[in-house]
Parts: sequence; C-alpha cells; structure tokens
Amino acid sequence: MDLFEYQARDMFERHGVPVLAGAIAETPAQARAAAEKIGALSGGVTVVKAQVKTGGRGKAGGVKVAKSADEAEQLASQILGMDIKGHTVHRVMIAQGAKIAEEYYFSLLLDRANRQYLAMCSKEGGMEIEQLAVERPEALARIPVDPMVGIDDAKAEEIATAAGFDGDVKAQVVAVMKKLWDVYTGEDATLVEVNPLVKMEDGTVVALDGKVTLDDNASFRQPHHADLVDEKSADPLEAEAKEKGLNYVKLEGSVGIIGNGAGLVMSTLDVVAYAGEDLPGKPHPANFLDIGGGASAQVMKDGLHIILGDPQVKSVFVNVFGGITSCDAVANGIVGALDALGDEATKPLVVRIDGNNVEEGRRILAERNHPLVTIEETMDGAARKAAELAAQA
Repeated sequence: MDLFEYQARDMFERHGVPVLAGAIAETPAQARAAAEKIGALSGGVTVVKAQVKTGGRGKAGGVKVAKSADEAEQLASQILGMDIKGHTVHRVMIAQGAKIAEEYYFSLLLDRANRQYLAMCSKEGGMEIEQLAVERPEALARIPVDPMVGIDDAKAEEIATAAGFDGDVKAQVVAVMKKLWDVYTGEDATLVEVNPLVKMEDGTVVALDGKVTLDDNASFRQPHHADLVDEKSADPLEAEAKEKGLNYVKLEGSVGIIGNGAGLVMSTLDVVAYAGEDLPGKPHPANFLDIGGGASAQVMKDGLHIILGDPQVKSVFVNVFGGITSCDAVANGIVGALDALGDEATKPLVVRIDGNNVEEGRRILAERNHPLVTIEETMDGAARKAAELAAQA
C-alpha cells in the first residue's frame, strides 16, 4: 500500500525523523485555518500540496506556495478536485514554509534480485532524481544493506561517505538514515524515500517530502495500517476484488486477463502486449487477475464480474493451466460463470486451457458452444485472438 505524503510525514514524525509542521485539509476553509496556525511558524508562508499517490504534482500545478492564509485558501480551492495523472485531489496538505539551502536524496528499498535491501543516496536531490540516475549515475550512491544488520552507525557512515557528505551535515544525515531505517523495519515497508531531504538555512537537516510503500503481507502484525487505507482514492474494481479475495491489479489496457498462478498471469501479460504491438490501437492488458489454484464456478464468476465491470475492457483472455484443479473442472467453472452472469457477459472471451484432463475440458466448452467463447489451443494463438478482438471493438 502506497501512503499519501501527509501519512508518510506523520509516520516519520512518530519514529523521530525531523520533519516540518503539516496539516491536512479537505476544504478551502480548513486550508485557511491550517495556514493561519502553521504559517505562524514560518513568517506566514505555507505550501499547499495536493495529496495524490503519483509523481509530478509540482509540474501539474498541484504544489503552490502561499504567503498568507487568504492565499492558501484560494490555492486550495484551485487544487482540490484537480485531476493529476488520473488521480483526483480530495485533500491537500498545508505544510510549513521552508528556507532551503541544499537538497539531498535518500531511499531504502527491497532489492529482490540480490535478497537484500538497497540504500540510495545523493547530495543532489529534488524533482529530477530519475534524470540524475540516468545521466550522472556516479552522483547516486547505491549501497547494499544486510537485512540481519540493517543501518547501524557503520552502515550509515558508509552510505553518507559514498554520497559525498562531510562535516556537521554528514552527522545529521547519518542520524536521519538510522531513523528512516526504524521506519522501514518498524512499519514493514518495502520503500521509504525522502526527496528532498534538505539542509535549511539554519543548518538543520529535515525530511521535506516522503514516500512510503507498506508490505500488505505484513498487515497481520500492523493492525494500525488499516487506518491508512483511503476509500476515496481506492480503485473501485480493486476494492471489490479485494472483498472477494481475488488477486487483482487494474492496468490501462483493453484486454482483460484471467489466469491461475502469478507466474502464468505475468507471462500472459507479456504475450498479450507483444501480440497487440502491430494492431490498431496496440491493445494491451487491462489487468492482472490471478484466481489461484481452484477455478470454481464462483471464483470464475467473481473474476469475470470484476473484469467485465471495467469499461476499458473489450475482450477477455482466460488462460488456465490445469494442475491440482483439472481442466474439466476449469471448463465447468467457465460455463457455470457465464450462465450465472447471464446478460452481464457481453464481451468476447478467448479461452486457452491446458494440462490435467485438457481434452475433457475442451470438450465441455465446445459442447456448451457459448457464443462469446472462442477456444484456442496455444497461448500465443489465444493472445493474438484476444488482442484482435479488442482492436476490432
């Protein structure tokens, strides 16, 4: 789960990371009240910041400096309701103004390939850290972190030295890194990023903007994380899928994907994307949906209901390998789901099943002869057919 900036700020503060004052507002009036209180800490200056879970807020006009409470109210009225990369702004954070001398960057993330954590740090932070990583990679220190040791004094010194810090700033950055490690491990995060980490004109180092991603698999030991879920910004299809126990992620394409097993579904996404490259509109996957090992009629019905509820979907590719669940059970699940959905099922389905008892599964589908269903024997052939149907629609 990705957090909003204000949630990350509050989390940092609880773990002792130095931050500036901030308050959340959902109306211009609330923004004015917050600016009157917080602006007193910075000569009346506050920053009105759109709270959306995407980058590029500043360039989109979602981050503005206000020099008075009146101006903060006016800017909040402009930003609230704004669309930033498909995300509607439902709230803004009123942040204390900052007199910045230097901007830095720090992040801690999970390096799955090497089964360890990775700390990245630079003395050149700000909005264009991605560009810096490409154009001047030597300016971005990348230091492995042993999960069994973490960021202790020695590791924090190593990271800060590699990034080029020295003197009093280095000592402060080292202290902040250790606190951010506490956030990372204490909250079961997979990403903690501060951009920028700044040195103020008075010499103090402060985390000015934070990004945190929490591991949903650890939610059983972090019950308070349930309070961080934002219903307003949640994708309704993803929320419904979660209620039904489905592993679903909304994407931006037009070909709905259903498969059993994360590896198979990931491969299916790639094959569909490749199949649509030379077709009009370049149709590509609309979702990731793993129904797991038991493709019963109810599970299949729930999956199809979710996918068919996406107006972007023009065709559906059901790609199932019968293992523990045999292909005849899968076929019966598909037939039962279509019958149960009735008129709700209006988009073409391309079905490819293989594995245990595949001939019987294909016979069941052929005998039912549903007008929306096309049977394909190969994964590549089914992906091409699904992409073609989406392109035609």
